Amino acid sequence: MKIAVIAHDGKKAEMVGFLLENKEKLEGAEICATGTTGSHAERGGLVVTKYLSGPVGGDAQIATLVAEKKLDVVLFFRDPLGKHAHEPDIQMLMRLCDVHNIPLATNPAGAQLLLDGLYQKGV
Repeated sequence: MKIAVIAHDGKKAEMVGFLLENKEKLEGAEICATGTTGSHAERGGLVVTKYLSGPVGGDAQIATLVAEKKLDVVLFFRDPLGKHAHEPDIQMLMRLCDVHNIPLATNPAGAQLLLDGLYQKGV
């Protein structure tokens, strides 16, 4: 299982907390992340493969993995109230998840349901 994790600046601590709370469920999964989110996750003691920071192409790199069907799940904790210069990349990533039927959770509640379902299924 390969999971991409992305979080806007105001959601990075929430993402790391979520990952740490679900460490058992993520055991055996390969986690990749945009650069800054990945750095935060590493400081939390997690092992991640880091791509570029979102605003400089990381979202597009993750979108490429989606298009190539090299990801199983995308967890993207978005800040819906903030402005983001890389919004076109964000929209592209979300659209590609829909096009290629890749599960996408954009908040902790959805991510928890997704992980719980995968964990119960034994994936």
